[in-house]
Amino acid sequence: MNQYLAARPRTGTSLTLYCFHHAGAGASAFAGWTRRVGPAFSVVPVRLPGRESRRAEAGITEPEVLFRDLDDSLGELLEEEPYAFYGHSLGALVAHGYTDHRLAAGRRPPRALLLGACAPPHLPNGLTDDGGPPDDGDLTDDRLLAALRAAGGLPADLEARPALLRSTLATTRDDLRLCRALRERARRPVPVPVRAFAGLRDRVVAPAAVAEWQRWTTGAFRMHVVPGDHFFVREPALPRLVGQLLEPLAATATAAPATR
Repeated sequence: MNQYLAARPRTGTSLTLYCFHHAGAGASAFAGWTRRVGPAFSVVPVRLPGRESRRAEAGITEPEVLFRDLDDSLGELLEEEPYAFYGHSLGALVAHGYTDHRLAAGRRPPRALLLGACAPPHLPNGLTDDGGPPDDGDLTDDRLLAALRAAGGLPADLEARPALLRSTLATTRDDLRLCRALRERARRPVPVPVRAFAGLRDRVVAPAAVAEWQRWTTGAFRMHVVPGDHFFVREPALPRLVGQLLEPLAATATAAPATR
């Protein structure tokens, strides 16, 4: 069984959208996306270790380890059919970094990168660098809790379940270390179209910061502001917009070879 994939790509679709979740989250962040993106596309959430069905596994904090795992789990699938990546917050850095990794290895890149709620690598991480706890591996539970509360990412019932709260904080801490390492590793723009998304009420990453992703592509770039706070991945407007943006990509997926 492929531990990274929360679902298998559906056959008979024109393009597969692989989705990378935000820090502390899992594949459930994309609940409802299959219906809202539309039947023409296969939506496949990618679940990192340390959460949900992979809770017993150690988290990954080193990009090269993660990218090797993704090659083992997704590599053959990504060579078979047209695909795109959506990444939210931490997931945006994973999606961009993994695209760069694949290009460096001479493999087929995604048709497009869709990146949400994330400042690009040359800017500070809003959750941990702008008034939050330091992104230096010294994230205490109290400081991390305060940052998550301020961002609106702490479910009300989680604090009433101490064991689950400790586990969630540990996972989030590992994810933020991975986030820092991905920023430090980022080297160059990629020749892939980028669509960037910012939340209208996001208190962590402002739309002006999200727009700076234009520096990290040599392809076409478009910016979109959508309803919601930092976790607008849960709002229905985003996957509907994503489906609309994927339509022209799917139409050309079989008409021209992917850029190598």
